[in-house]
Amino acid sequence: MKILIAGGTGLIGRRLIDRLQQDGHSVVLLSRHPKKHDTAFPDHTRLVEWDGKSAGAWTSEMDTIDAVINLAGENIGQGRWTAARKKHLLDSRLDSTRAIVKAIEHASKKPEVLLNASAVGVYGNVPEGACSEDHAPGKDFLAHICVEWEKAALEAEQFGVRVALPRTGIVLDTGGGALAKLLLPFKLFAGGPLGSGKQWFPWVHLEDEVGAIIHAMNTKTLRGPFNVAAPEVVRMKEFTRVLGTVMHRPSWAPVPGFVLKIILGEMAGPLLLSGQQAVPEKLLQSGYAFSFPRLRDALEHLLRKYL
Repeated sequence: MKILIAGGTGLIGRRLIDRLQQDGHSVVLLSRHPKKHDTAFPDHTRLVEWDGKSAGAWTSEMDTIDAVINLAGENIGQGRWTAARKKHLLDSRLDSTRAIVKAIEHASKKPEVLLNASAVGVYGNVPEGACSEDHAPGKDFLAHICVEWEKAALEAEQFGVRVALPRTGIVLDTGGGALAKLLLPFKLFAGGPLGSGKQWFPWVHLEDEVGAIIHAMNTKTLRGPFNVAAPEVVRMKEFTRVLGTVMHRPSWAPVPGFVLKIILGEMAGPLLLSGQQAVPEKLLQSGYAFSFPRLRDALEHLLRKYL
């Protein structure tokens, strides 16, 4: 297949491109800075310039594309959520998605599927009870972003394109994201849960994040939102306890919630102090088999050099 990817220069995108090319697919990568990233990808990855928000020469690529994977959007956790920052976070997702849908509309041959990123944050803070894909959305800013992002992507359905929306949990990998940030305090024997530790921590190993996206691309019956989180969802306190066990370090130094709110402002709530027990109901029903369904196995695989 020939696959167009937007937002593919981050943690998930780089691993996804590797896997797709190992499977024999060809990849066209949309990038705002193609020269900057040119040497970071295999020779058979073609980088095409776009601005992430409008039609341009890149739209002609859509005529020969079989599948589109859109991961584009500014980093949610980078910078305090000022009014201007919140607008930028939302616009970066809506503008890129709308540009892709517009290109699909005008393509002479439509792609078979659009996989458009979302997040389990769509459910907001749910202290008790499982969140399958039919759970109502939350009311906070992160939930609002996800709702509007998904709505923009679903516009492609009117052109006969299957739209699948991977609602991703917290992706674990030592190369970036939450796990990479937690390693240093645990190395220094100062690790522990954030806030009360009672909030749910819906995690997924990077290999399963990529595997689930590829599975959804190839599974024609999978459409709409689907949770990408491991079947064993744990609370923050249990996550840090297992992390400490795997790293042979204690998990005894919790970071109070009020401290995080002082340091990070509004985003501390949705990103660190709240959570949801997001269960991968649709993904499992569609036949996906997790490589790392259990937390300890996932962390031992990722942290082998510490064992």
